[in-house]
Amino acid sequence: MTKLLDIQSEIARLQKQANEIRTKEFDSTVADILAKMAAFGITIKDLQTKPRKGSKTKSTTPLKALSKKAKGERKSVVAKYRGPNGEVWSGRGLTPTWMKGLLETGATRESFLIQAS
Repeated sequence: MTKLLDIQSEIARLQKQANEIRTKEFDSTVADILAKMAAFGITIKDLQTKPRKGSKTKSTTPLKALSKKAKGERKSVVAKYRGPNGEVWSGRGLTPTWMKGLLETGATRESFLIQAS
């Protein structure tokens, strides 16, 4: 029983120490974040939405709406390209390895388009 009490006492001491460190570093961390926001012209509204056009992500969808999509409500996309071994690619996202290899050998992307029936 003594060991349990010793461990609980140590946990309480470490929690107190962690809170003291957090309190000491809080103001400087906030100041650092504010300085970076000012340097890049970032506003609170920018933090609440996805980055604008020209950024890595194109949508300005609020982050709350994005979490709904992440829960499996995404629409499937029809394949646009088919490789020689039956591989398929929608044309979105990074170019797949099989397509990169074929493009390096001189093939064109258009030669792998799936014809609409």
